[in-house]
Amino acid sequence: MGVRFSRPRLIDEHDPRYRAHVEQMKLLRINQRAIRPPRARDLFGGEAEAALRDWLAQQVPLSERRIVEYLEHRGRQAITKYRELDAVWLPDPKTIHVFEIKASMKATSLRRAIRQLRDTQTILRMLFPRVHTTILLVDTGIPQTPEEAAAQLADWIAKHPDCQLPTDPPPTLAEVLANLSQVCLVNTIAELPDNPDLVGLIRFSVDDIIALAGAENLHLDWDDEEDEEDADEEPSVISQHLYSSESETDEEENPIAAALRKALEGRNT
Repeated sequence: MGVRFSRPRLIDEHDPRYRAHVEQMKLLRINQRAIRPPRARDLFGGEAEAALRDWLAQQVPLSERRIVEYLEHRGRQAITKYRELDAVWLPDPKTIHVFEIKASMKATSLRRAIRQLRDTQTILRMLFPRVHTTILLVDTGIPQTPEEAAAQLADWIAKHPDCQLPTDPPPTLAEVLANLSQVCLVNTIAELPDNPDLVGLIRFSVDDIIALAGAENLHLDWDDEEDEEDADEEPSVISQHLYSSESETDEEENPIAAALRKALEGRNT
């Protein structure tokens, strides 16, 4: 049986239940093993998100209600979860526009962003008849031509002589978009599609982000050895989207609740 969603609420960060959840997550982190410090590329992603949120706020009125609480059903299990949206615009009471901000040097990251937005759209359609979605892509090195892709592959092979060689060069943005017919690439907010079944896409370069935020406010000294595959992984249940794990049933389906219980037991011994 597939995943189902129910009982969504669109809330802000001051919601009491959400605040209690955040405190639980903080407690869990305290009792976890040491976490690897964020890399410059990770820090830049957060800085680019903040810069583009400020830019968006100059284009449209953004809502403070950008956290979705909902129940996720898997079989007979029901788990309360929270999903933090990058930016939300409420043009009218029946319409919501959700923005996903992603910094990546891989065009394939668009597929993951679309999957996340489709789930978000499914949840929010229980609250709003019209749910629009747009990706703001910060291009940190996506190849634009087959020649650039081949050069990237050769560079990667030279830097990783002991690793298994990729079979193909990284796809260009045009190659990925050719297989994503639902994505509409535009240049401005005004050009975004009116059809909520389409996903808007606006591309920004690193220079665009520098112009918005200032180089002195950005982490731009990326290590050439940083693994972009790690940087492009799906968000974890603890970090980026702050998912909770309050379950009605057993802990095998609820690993965060189990870890939290053990952490609390450890503090009380």
